[in-house]
Amino acid sequence: MTTRYRLRTTLSATAAALALLLAHGAAAQISIIDDTGREVTLPRPAQRIVSLAPHLTEVLFAAGAGPQVVGVVAYSDYPEEAARLPQVGGYTSIDLEAVVALRPDLVVAWASGNRAANIDGLRALGIAVYLNEPRRMEDVARSLENIGQLAGTGAQARAAATAFRERRAALAARYSERPPVRMFYQIWDQPLMTINGQHLISDAIRLCGGENVFADLPQIAPTVGMEAVLAADPEVVVASGMGEARPEWLEQWKRWPALHATRADNLYFIPPQLIQRHTPRLLEGATQLCEFLERARTRRGAEAR
Repeated sequence: MTTRYRLRTTLSATAAALALLLAHGAAAQISIIDDTGREVTLPRPAQRIVSLAPHLTEVLFAAGAGPQVVGVVAYSDYPEEAARLPQVGGYTSIDLEAVVALRPDLVVAWASGNRAANIDGLRALGIAVYLNEPRRMEDVARSLENIGQLAGTGAQARAAATAFRERRAALAARYSERPPVRMFYQIWDQPLMTINGQHLISDAIRLCGGENVFADLPQIAPTVGMEAVLAADPEVVVASGMGEARPEWLEQWKRWPALHATRADNLYFIPPQLIQRHTPRLLEGATQLCEFLERARTRRGAEAR
């Protein structure tokens, strides 16, 4: 075997190995369009992820990426493992130094909940940021799939998304065509706040055959006056932005006996973690909501008598 032949063989083998490595690198690269239309590209599945919203922490774990989560914000309390992770502030007050110290290769953030200045600061440091902003229940399933792809846990994430879609479809088949129920959804007490028709919770209301009496307001989470609620005269009031130990939010509506919801005893509570977090557990809150609206329908006959 000549020296020239051996050199040619060695170069060919080297070129083949290099091509294989390049192909593997190209295959490992991940590109996703986030909920703001921005492309997020990672050279490989994320191994160190920081979550900047409680609902995103929950979605990360549901998508199978829990082992890669190295930091969270306050109130990231589900599942239990999340509560033991290092915290980097609250979702409106991120400690950027604490985030950087965790050496993340991906930060998952909430477009309407986190401050834009914090997101811009992380990007300026070269950290990849995926922005999440679900407005429909289908967006929860899509969030699972996208985050699973970014974390390299696609199989588990797709299974979770499929289960979510199937359960949502079952609720829709049972309740979405039922007679409509006009309702007021309360997310805060002082000031009195609700949600408009673009909010994710309004999608759950529609799923249950409900009608949000403030769906047409322009703000996603508007402040409303008591007079406006009384004028709308909803058949149902659901309060959720409180703890189980604070029923006074519902008790206050009993001061207005002429209100349809009070007169019919249609004052209901849903734990906020089940309906105000954009996670798979949203379906648990939606199930409760659907049952409450169905209860209101059955009470119409009693009112007529």
